[in-house]
Amino acid sequence: MTDERQAVAPRLTERTPSMSAAELAATLVPPRQFDQASLENYRPDPDFPSQSEALERIRAFAGSWKPAAVKGGGLFGRKKPKTTDAGKSGIYLDGGFGVGKTHLLAALWHAAPGPKYFGTFIEYTALIGALGYAGAVKLFAGARFIAIDEFELDDPGDTMLMTRFLGELAAQGTRLAATSNTPPNALGEGRFAASDFLREIQAIADRFDILRIDGVDYRRRDIEGHAAVFADDAALQQAVERRVESGQSITLDDFAELVHHLGTIHPSRYIKIIEGLDAIAVRDVTPLTNQTDALRLVAFVDRVYDAQLQVLASGTPFDEVFAGDMLNGGYRKKYLRAVSRLIASATV
Repeated sequence: MTDERQAVAPRLTERTPSMSAAELAATLVPPRQFDQASLENYRPDPDFPSQSEALERIRAFAGSWKPAAVKGGGLFGRKKPKTTDAGKSGIYLDGGFGVGKTHLLAALWHAAPGPKYFGTFIEYTALIGALGYAGAVKLFAGARFIAIDEFELDDPGDTMLMTRFLGELAAQGTRLAATSNTPPNALGEGRFAASDFLREIQAIADRFDILRIDGVDYRRRDIEGHAAVFADDAALQQAVERRVESGQSITLDDFAELVHHLGTIHPSRYIKIIEGLDAIAVRDVTPLTNQTDALRLVAFVDRVYDAQLQVLASGTPFDEVFAGDMLNGGYRKKYLRAVSRLIASATV
């Protein structure tokens, strides 16, 4: 019976991707919803002046990449271009969710000259884990700009690793920009204070200019909603069949098997597992009690969300997948972010 049910669509568990260092680096670009992000199409909220103030300071930061105007012409008027002085070599965007921090970070990336990279804190630490510290430093040597979205402070080891990593690159002239990892709709938890960020990255803190961005979540979503779920496996199966017949690229997996499979693949390669898909379907979702499995799922959900894939599921609603005391533990912010993204991605 299982083979017949699975025959309608391929499985993620059949994919065991390998990626070279160059291929891993090539994935470090803004999510596709920010393909057109620019400083020009960022719309500051007039009720929060800090948004306009931050935009102007970011313009100055981006302007340092532009050659200065050279007076005169002819052979003797051609002087070596200079860049404007935009102050510190790093920017930290401090603010709540939904005020446009990632938009501005992506806009900076688009404005920057290459080589340049854009990724979440988790993506960078995963890549360092895959390549080794020395290999990662070698790969990113010569980068003009590195953007780190959702900089995380809940794992001291990873924070120290990233501080050291960014410090080495900054010493070589790489410019940096980062945002906090405030999750969507954290029910009033707010954001990391700038002082927390500076304290944790004290070795390179003097390189960062802190830009506070106040405002309200422009999406105004509610984390108290539930992820859509099919009534049973048969209903999910029928939905997958309809999508296959319509020409969509969709996979179908048992949840337990998928979770186990994620443990066999380095998180830096999760992006390759979902390559070319329109949606994924997961059967018999059950709450997770193992923290390692849960954190792997968080990393996988980030990739699924950034790729804007729809998620179909049966069993336990995905917003209830992190069981026990997980939502009250040290990784609460990670889990809340994943829950919000699963609510947004789930469909029936």
